[in-house]
Amino acid sequence: MCADQASRYDFEYEDADDDESGDIGIENKYYNAKQIKGDNPEEAIDEFLGVPALEQDKGEWYALLTYVKSAVTRNYSEKSINNMLDYIEKGAEDEKAYHCMEKFYSLTLNSFQSTNNERLWLKTSIKLARLWLERKEYGQLSKKVRELHRACQRPDGTDDPAKGTYSLEVYALEIQMYANTRNNKRLKALYQKALKVRSAVPHPKIMGIIRECGGKMHLSEENWKEAQSDFFESFRNYDEAGSIQRIQVLKYLVLTTMLMKSNINPFDSQETKPYRNDPRISAMTDLVDAFQRDDILDYEAILQKNQDLLADPFIAENIDEVSRTMRTKAVIKLIAPYTRFSLDFVSKQLNISVPEVQEILSFLILDGKLQDAKIDQVTGTVTIEQHHDSERIAALETWASELNKMWEMISIQGDGFRADDGARMMSSMMELGGFGIGPGGPGFGSLRGFGGGPHHGRLRHAGMKGKAGGRGNR
Repeated sequence: MCADQASRYDFEYEDADDDESGDIGIENKYYNAKQIKGDNPEEAIDEFLGVPALEQDKGEWYALLTYVKSAVTRNYSEKSINNMLDYIEKGAEDEKAYHCMEKFYSLTLNSFQSTNNERLWLKTSIKLARLWLERKEYGQLSKKVRELHRACQRPDGTDDPAKGTYSLEVYALEIQMYANTRNNKRLKALYQKALKVRSAVPHPKIMGIIRECGGKMHLSEENWKEAQSDFFESFRNYDEAGSIQRIQVLKYLVLTTMLMKSNINPFDSQETKPYRNDPRISAMTDLVDAFQRDDILDYEAILQKNQDLLADPFIAENIDEVSRTMRTKAVIKLIAPYTRFSLDFVSKQLNISVPEVQEILSFLILDGKLQDAKIDQVTGTVTIEQHHDSERIAALETWASELNKMWEMISIQGDGFRADDGARMMSSMMELGGFGIGPGGPGFGSLRGFGGGPHHGRLRHAGMKGKAGGRGNR
């Protein structure tokens, strides 16, 4: 009987050893993966994924997620899952990878239904919402955003201050969605609401996103000053976060400076000065320099040479306004000395098409900046009527008429001169060209004896025996 008991106990002990050996193998594999994840994350993932395979009743990613319930602490599980999801997110480059990521996020969220780890649920939900934003799946994104807003609110519907950081991330996602869909009304309301969140210490990248979208919104409404302020704040936040997006936002800042027609160089500030000679921004640096010098030829050459600038839809959409401003200023400067010119002449001088020249001139005429100009579309010429010459002629004629009346009153009707002396004087003045209008146009001859000189205010004539107004010698 004792032998039977011993045999039975030996079998039980042996069975326990086998179980312990299996658990030790799983445990060793798990802790080995934990140890190497910092230096070799790929090998660590293989080790982690190998753990469920050692257990007969578990497998795949969802099996590994069961460890968050009891096998490891909440903080450790949260950190590990976030790190693995971040790693998977970085490796996603095609549609197949995006579908795989979506499945990973969905499985992760399902595993949290039986746990009370709200913080991990929020982080994973935000990652899934960000994925849908990148894929432009706005229907699913809208549903998830509403769910996240409810999770970040108190029972009475107000924002929970304890979840302010998550609220700002959700606002940033929703703001980007409305910016992409050009729903400025909703964008403006959310933008103002996001700026009023004071209970959070947001990541600078999140504030960079919010400010960038705000800058685009203001620019679309032609609120140049507000757009410039937002882009500058966005750049500062991206720069603080070490985000590469700071370069693109800096380009937006330069673009806004040109739209404002400002003469202040955006690279003069302490924050932007280190990027003045950055090769990634050099094209925009040269462009704003040519703009501020009103050098249309240099501006067009830079734009033609750097077509990659137009790869950004936002820059491509707004650079046309800058180019139009440059060309308009160049046309005004070029035609200033002319009263008649051809459209082809302006086109060749400024290297822009004839239809665009005609469009710019039409705008200037309608805007009142080019008055009394007429475009002859048949001959392709423009004529500008000059009214200031006719006005001067009319003024001179009035002056001559008034002088004639005064002369008659003083010299002829008075007793200072004889009638024949007055006639001779008028004839002499006319011969001197005082009021004459020659065949080549108005002759603005000098009226000798009038104006400055030693005889200022006096009339001299060969036939005069005395001064005007005096009694002549007979």
